[in-house]
Amino acid sequence: MKIAFVGKGGSGKTTLSSLFIRHLATTRAPVVAVDADINQHLGAALGLDETEAAALPAMGAHLPLIKDYLRGENPRITSADTMIKTTPPGEGSRLLRIDEDNPVYDACARTVRLGDGAVRLMATGPFTESDLGVACYHSKVGAVELCLNHLVDGRGEFVVVDMTAGSDSFASGLFTRFDMTFLVAEPTRKSIAVYRQYKEYARDFDVALRVVGNKVQGPEDLAFLRAEVGDDLLVTVGHSDWVRAMEKGRPARFEELEEPNRAALRTLHAAVDASYDRRDWQRYTRQMVHFHLKNAQSWGNAKTGADLAAQVDPAFALDEFARGAAAATPAPA
Repeated sequence: MKIAFVGKGGSGKTTLSSLFIRHLATTRAPVVAVDADINQHLGAALGLDETEAAALPAMGAHLPLIKDYLRGENPRITSADTMIKTTPPGEGSRLLRIDEDNPVYDACARTVRLGDGAVRLMATGPFTESDLGVACYHSKVGAVELCLNHLVDGRGEFVVVDMTAGSDSFASGLFTRFDMTFLVAEPTRKSIAVYRQYKEYARDFDVALRVVGNKVQGPEDLAFLRAEVGDDLLVTVGHSDWVRAMEKGRPARFEELEEPNRAALRTLHAAVDASYDRRDWQRYTRQMVHFHLKNAQSWGNAKTGADLAAQVDPAFALDEFARGAAAATPAPA
Protein backbone atom coordinates (compact mmCIF):
# COMPACT_ATOMS: atom_id res chain seq x y z
CA MET A 1 0.00 0.00 0.00
CA LYS A 2 1.34 3.42 -0.97
CA ILE A 3 0.57 6.33 1.37
CA ALA A 4 1.43 10.03 1.03
CA PHE A 5 1.43 12.71 3.70
CA VAL A 6 0.94 16.23 2.34
CA GLY A 7 0.02 19.63 3.72
CA LYS A 8 1.06 23.19 4.31
CA GLY A 9 4.59 23.76 5.53
CA GLY A 10 4.57 23.64 9.32
CA SER A 11 1.28 21.75 9.50
CA GLY A 12 2.95 18.75 11.09
CA LYS A 13 2.91 16.35 8.15
CA THR A 14 6.43 15.07 8.84
CA THR A 15 5.57 14.49 12.48
CA LEU A 16 2.33 12.69 11.55
CA SER A 17 4.02 10.60 8.87
CA SER A 18 6.76 9.58 11.32
CA LEU A 19 4.18 8.59 13.93
CA PHE A 20 2.32 6.49 11.35
CA ILE A 21 5.58 4.84 10.30
CA ARG A 22 6.33 4.03 13.95
CA HIS A 23 2.82 2.63 14.32
CA LEU A 24 3.29 0.36 11.30
CA ALA A 25 6.65 -0.79 12.64
CA THR A 26 4.94 -2.07 15.79
CA THR A 27 2.90 -4.42 13.58
CA ARG A 28 6.12 -5.87 12.08
CA ALA A 29 4.77 -5.07 8.60
CA PRO A 30 7.28 -4.49 5.78
CA VAL A 31 7.68 -0.70 5.51
CA VAL A 32 9.66 1.58 3.21
CA ALA A 33 9.68 5.20 4.40
CA VAL A 34 10.62 7.93 1.91
CA ASP A 35 11.55 11.53 2.68
CA ALA A 36 10.52 13.41 -0.47
CA ASP A 37 10.33 16.85 1.13
CA ILE A 38 12.69 19.65 0.16
CA ASN A 39 13.34 20.00 3.91
CA GLN A 40 14.74 16.63 4.91
CA HIS A 41 13.43 16.04 8.44
CA LEU A 42 11.88 12.57 8.36
CA GLY A 43 15.09 10.85 9.50
CA ALA A 44 15.29 13.06 12.58
CA ALA A 45 11.58 12.48 13.28
CA LEU A 46 12.31 8.75 13.25
CA GLY A 47 15.04 9.19 15.83
CA LEU A 48 18.22 9.60 13.80
CA ASP A 49 20.74 12.08 15.13
CA GLU A 50 22.11 14.84 12.90
CA THR A 51 25.10 12.80 11.76
CA GLU A 52 23.01 9.75 10.93
CA ALA A 53 20.39 11.81 9.09
CA ALA A 54 23.04 13.64 7.07
CA ALA A 55 24.62 10.32 6.10
CA LEU A 56 21.47 9.01 4.42
CA PRO A 57 22.23 8.37 0.74
CA ALA A 58 20.46 10.66 -1.70
CA MET A 59 18.25 8.83 -4.19
CA GLY A 60 18.91 11.57 -6.74
CA ALA A 61 22.62 10.85 -6.59
CA HIS A 62 21.95 7.21 -7.50
CA LEU A 63 19.55 7.91 -10.35
CA PRO A 64 21.81 6.28 -13.02
CA LEU A 65 21.91 3.06 -10.98
CA ILE A 66 18.14 3.18 -10.39
CA LYS A 67 17.45 3.64 -14.10
CA ASP A 68 19.86 0.93 -15.19
CA TYR A 69 18.42 -1.57 -12.73
CA LEU A 70 14.76 -0.86 -13.52
CA ARG A 71 15.36 -0.92 -17.28
CA GLY A 72 16.32 -4.57 -17.06
CA GLU A 73 15.85 -6.22 -20.46
CA ASN A 74 13.01 -4.01 -21.66
CA PRO A 75 13.59 -3.80 -25.44
CA ARG A 76 11.61 -0.54 -25.68
CA ILE A 77 14.18 1.32 -23.57
CA THR A 78 17.40 1.51 -25.54
CA SER A 79 19.50 2.90 -22.70
CA ALA A 80 19.20 4.22 -19.16
CA ASP A 81 19.97 7.67 -20.56
CA THR A 82 16.60 7.69 -22.32
CA MET A 83 14.66 7.06 -19.10
CA ILE A 84 12.95 9.98 -17.39
CA LYS A 85 11.06 10.19 -14.10
CA THR A 86 7.80 9.03 -15.69
CA THR A 87 9.14 6.12 -17.76
CA PRO A 88 6.67 3.25 -17.24
CA PRO A 89 7.64 -0.40 -16.91
CA GLY A 90 7.06 -2.88 -19.69
CA GLU A 91 7.87 -6.46 -20.54
CA GLY A 92 11.43 -7.11 -19.39
CA SER A 93 11.58 -4.25 -16.90
CA ARG A 94 12.64 -5.03 -13.36
CA LEU A 95 10.00 -4.36 -10.74
CA LEU A 96 10.54 -3.44 -7.12
CA ARG A 97 8.92 -5.19 -4.22
CA ILE A 98 8.77 -3.81 -0.73
CA ASP A 99 10.02 -6.85 1.14
CA GLU A 100 13.01 -7.84 -0.94
CA ASP A 101 16.70 -7.11 -1.34
CA ASN A 102 17.84 -5.40 -4.52
CA PRO A 103 20.57 -2.99 -5.71
CA VAL A 104 18.24 0.03 -5.39
CA TYR A 105 17.66 -0.60 -1.69
CA ASP A 106 21.33 -1.47 -1.19
CA ALA A 107 22.36 1.92 -2.58
CA CYS A 108 19.54 4.15 -1.35
CA ALA A 109 17.96 2.66 1.77
CA ARG A 110 19.11 2.36 5.35
CA THR A 111 17.48 0.27 8.06
CA VAL A 112 16.10 2.22 11.03
CA ARG A 113 15.25 0.33 14.19
CA LEU A 114 12.01 1.47 15.80
CA GLY A 115 11.40 -0.36 19.06
CA ASP A 116 11.03 -4.04 18.25
CA GLY A 117 10.46 -3.32 14.56
CA ALA A 118 12.41 -1.77 11.72
CA VAL A 119 11.78 0.12 8.49
CA ARG A 120 13.80 0.94 5.41
CA LEU A 121 14.36 4.70 5.09
CA MET A 122 15.09 6.42 1.78
CA ALA A 123 15.55 10.12 1.03
CA THR A 124 15.57 12.16 -2.15
CA GLY A 125 18.42 14.20 -0.74
CA PRO A 126 18.62 17.88 0.19
CA PHE A 127 19.51 20.81 -2.00
CA THR A 128 23.27 21.17 -2.23
CA GLU A 129 25.34 24.27 -2.87
CA SER A 130 25.83 23.19 -6.49
CA ASP A 131 22.04 23.02 -6.95
CA LEU A 132 21.36 26.59 -5.90
CA GLY A 133 20.11 28.72 -8.76
CA VAL A 134 20.43 26.00 -11.38
CA ALA A 135 18.48 22.90 -10.28
CA CYS A 136 14.82 22.12 -9.80
CA TYR A 137 13.91 20.13 -6.70
CA HIS A 138 11.42 18.09 -8.69
CA SER A 139 14.33 16.49 -10.56
CA LYS A 140 15.38 14.93 -7.24
CA VAL A 141 11.84 13.74 -6.49
CA GLY A 142 11.89 12.10 -9.94
CA ALA A 143 13.81 9.18 -8.45
CA VAL A 144 10.88 8.51 -6.12
CA GLU A 145 8.37 8.67 -8.97
CA LEU A 146 10.41 6.28 -11.10
CA CYS A 147 10.62 3.78 -8.24
CA LEU A 148 6.89 3.98 -7.49
CA ASN A 149 6.14 3.46 -11.20
CA HIS A 150 8.00 0.15 -10.96
CA LEU A 151 6.70 -0.90 -7.54
CA VAL A 152 4.49 -3.95 -7.02
CA ASP A 153 2.99 -3.98 -3.54
CA GLY A 154 0.21 -5.84 -1.81
CA ARG A 155 -1.96 -5.83 1.28
CA GLY A 156 0.05 -5.58 4.49
CA GLU A 157 3.05 -3.94 2.78
CA PHE A 158 3.58 -0.20 3.04
CA VAL A 159 5.43 2.66 1.39
CA VAL A 160 4.97 5.92 3.30
CA VAL A 161 6.12 9.11 1.56
CA ASP A 162 6.54 12.45 3.31
CA MET A 163 5.86 14.75 0.36
CA THR A 164 7.07 18.28 -0.25
CA ALA A 165 4.90 20.98 1.29
CA GLY A 166 1.97 22.79 -0.32
CA SER A 167 0.91 22.19 -3.91
CA ASP A 168 4.44 21.56 -5.23
CA SER A 169 3.52 17.88 -5.40
CA PHE A 170 1.54 18.61 -8.55
CA ALA A 171 4.65 19.48 -10.55
CA SER A 172 4.76 15.80 -11.53
CA GLY A 173 2.45 12.82 -11.71
CA LEU A 174 3.74 11.61 -8.34
CA PHE A 175 0.53 12.70 -6.61
CA THR A 176 -1.40 9.94 -8.44
CA ARG A 177 0.89 7.14 -7.29
CA PHE A 178 -0.79 6.52 -3.93
CA ASP A 179 -3.59 4.37 -2.56
CA MET A 180 -4.25 6.98 0.11
CA THR A 181 -3.20 10.60 0.55
CA PHE A 182 -3.45 12.08 4.03
CA LEU A 183 -3.58 15.87 4.02
CA VAL A 184 -2.51 17.22 7.39
CA ALA A 185 -4.42 20.41 8.15
CA GLU A 186 -4.27 22.79 11.06
CA PRO A 187 -7.47 24.68 11.96
CA THR A 188 -6.30 27.78 10.06
CA ARG A 189 -7.34 29.55 6.85
CA LYS A 190 -3.92 28.99 5.24
CA SER A 191 -4.05 25.27 5.89
CA ILE A 192 -7.59 25.03 4.51
CA ALA A 193 -6.48 26.93 1.39
CA VAL A 194 -3.89 24.22 0.71
CA TYR A 195 -6.56 21.55 1.24
CA ARG A 196 -8.90 23.21 -1.29
CA GLN A 197 -6.14 23.56 -3.86
CA TYR A 198 -5.07 19.94 -3.40
CA LYS A 199 -8.63 18.66 -3.61
CA GLU A 200 -9.30 20.63 -6.80
CA TYR A 201 -6.18 19.36 -8.53
CA ALA A 202 -6.67 15.78 -7.34
CA ARG A 203 -10.36 15.50 -8.23
CA ASP A 204 -9.86 14.69 -11.91
CA PHE A 205 -7.46 11.84 -11.09
CA ASP A 206 -9.55 9.99 -8.51
CA VAL A 207 -6.97 10.59 -5.79
CA ALA A 208 -8.18 9.16 -2.46
CA LEU A 209 -7.82 12.12 -0.10
CA ARG A 210 -8.57 12.26 3.63
CA VAL A 211 -7.83 15.10 6.03
CA VAL A 212 -6.03 14.63 9.33
CA GLY A 213 -6.68 17.57 11.62
CA ASN A 214 -3.56 18.48 13.61
CA LYS A 215 -2.97 20.80 16.55
CA VAL A 216 -6.68 20.65 17.40
CA GLN A 217 -7.07 22.18 20.84
CA GLY A 218 -10.79 22.17 21.48
CA PRO A 219 -14.36 22.07 20.17
CA GLU A 220 -13.99 25.34 18.23
CA ASP A 221 -11.00 23.99 16.28
CA LEU A 222 -12.88 20.77 15.54
CA ALA A 223 -16.00 22.64 14.43
CA PHE A 224 -13.90 24.83 12.13
CA LEU A 225 -12.34 21.84 10.38
CA ARG A 226 -15.66 20.04 10.03
CA ALA A 227 -17.23 23.12 8.51
CA GLU A 228 -14.37 23.60 6.03
CA VAL A 229 -13.55 20.06 4.89
CA GLY A 230 -16.77 18.16 5.61
CA ASP A 231 -16.67 14.40 5.19
CA ASP A 232 -13.01 14.51 4.10
CA LEU A 233 -12.07 14.94 7.77
CA LEU A 234 -10.99 11.49 8.94
CA VAL A 235 -9.57 12.11 12.40
CA THR A 236 -7.93 14.79 14.52
CA VAL A 237 -4.77 14.85 16.61
CA GLY A 238 -4.22 17.09 19.59
CA HIS A 239 -1.33 18.10 21.80
CA SER A 240 1.22 15.39 22.57
CA ASP A 241 3.81 15.48 25.35
CA TRP A 242 5.37 12.42 23.68
CA VAL A 243 5.87 14.35 20.43
CA ARG A 244 7.25 17.34 22.31
CA ALA A 245 9.83 15.10 23.99
CA MET A 246 10.68 13.49 20.63
CA GLU A 247 11.29 16.90 19.07
CA LYS A 248 13.72 17.62 21.91
CA GLY A 249 15.57 14.40 21.10
CA ARG A 250 14.28 12.63 24.22
CA PRO A 251 11.54 10.29 23.01
CA ALA A 252 9.93 7.82 25.38
CA ARG A 253 8.99 4.34 24.25
CA PHE A 254 6.40 4.56 21.46
CA GLU A 255 4.00 2.53 23.60
CA GLU A 256 3.78 5.59 25.86
CA LEU A 257 2.25 7.79 23.15
CA GLU A 258 -1.07 9.10 24.43
CA GLU A 259 -3.95 6.70 23.79
CA PRO A 260 -6.10 9.26 21.87
CA ASN A 261 -3.23 9.77 19.45
CA ARG A 262 -2.56 6.03 19.20
CA ALA A 263 -6.26 5.59 18.38
CA ALA A 264 -5.92 8.21 15.64
CA LEU A 265 -3.05 6.21 14.11
CA ARG A 266 -5.19 3.08 14.17
CA THR A 267 -7.87 5.03 12.31
CA LEU A 268 -5.34 5.99 9.62
CA HIS A 269 -4.27 2.36 9.35
CA ALA A 270 -7.87 1.20 8.92
CA ALA A 271 -8.45 3.80 6.18
CA VAL A 272 -5.38 2.57 4.32
CA ASP A 273 -6.46 -1.07 4.63
CA ALA A 274 -9.92 -0.18 3.28
CA SER A 275 -8.38 1.52 0.26
CA TYR A 276 -6.91 -1.80 -0.85
CA ASP A 277 -10.34 -3.01 -1.92
CA ARG A 278 -10.70 0.01 -4.21
CA ARG A 279 -7.45 -0.57 -6.07
CA ASP A 280 -7.63 -0.17 -9.82
CA TRP A 281 -4.35 -1.22 -11.39
CA GLN A 282 -5.64 -0.46 -14.89
CA ARG A 283 -6.33 3.15 -13.92
CA TYR A 284 -2.97 3.32 -12.20
CA THR A 285 -1.24 2.17 -15.39
CA ARG A 286 -3.26 4.56 -17.58
CA GLN A 287 -2.32 7.53 -15.40
CA MET A 288 1.31 6.49 -15.44
CA VAL A 289 1.29 6.43 -19.24
CA HIS A 290 -0.67 9.71 -19.39
CA PHE A 291 1.96 11.63 -17.46
CA HIS A 292 4.79 9.95 -19.33
CA LEU A 293 3.42 11.00 -22.72
CA LYS A 294 2.78 14.50 -21.38
CA ASN A 295 6.34 14.84 -20.10
CA ALA A 296 7.78 13.32 -23.25
CA GLN A 297 6.08 15.91 -25.44
CA SER A 298 6.78 18.79 -23.08
CA TRP A 299 10.50 18.28 -22.47
CA GLY A 300 11.54 14.60 -22.40
CA ASN A 301 11.97 14.02 -26.13
CA ALA A 302 14.07 17.13 -26.50
CA LYS A 303 16.22 16.31 -23.49
CA THR A 304 16.94 12.69 -24.40
CA GLY A 305 16.88 12.96 -28.18
CA ALA A 306 14.53 9.97 -28.32
CA ASP A 307 10.86 9.33 -29.00
CA LEU A 308 9.83 8.47 -25.46
CA ALA A 309 6.30 7.56 -26.52
CA ALA A 310 7.84 4.40 -27.96
CA GLN A 311 8.72 3.31 -24.42
CA VAL A 312 5.06 2.61 -23.67
CA ASP A 313 4.24 -1.08 -23.81
CA PRO A 314 0.50 -1.20 -24.64
CA ALA A 315 0.24 -4.85 -23.63
CA PHE A 316 1.71 -4.33 -20.17
CA ALA A 317 -0.36 -3.58 -17.07
CA LEU A 318 1.19 -3.23 -13.65
CA ASP A 319 -0.53 -5.28 -10.96
CA GLU A 320 0.30 -7.42 -7.97
CA PHE A 321 1.02 -10.41 -10.16
CA ALA A 322 3.25 -8.62 -12.65
CA ARG A 323 6.68 -10.11 -13.11
CA GLY A 324 9.79 -8.22 -14.06
CA ALA A 325 12.89 -9.49 -15.82
CA ALA A 326 13.96 -13.01 -14.94
CA ALA A 327 15.60 -13.30 -11.54
CA ALA A 328 18.66 -14.78 -13.23
CA THR A 329 19.30 -11.51 -15.04
CA PRO A 330 22.46 -10.02 -13.46
CA ALA A 331 22.10 -6.68 -11.72
CA PRO A 332 24.18 -3.77 -13.01
CA ALA A 333 27.60 -3.42 -11.51
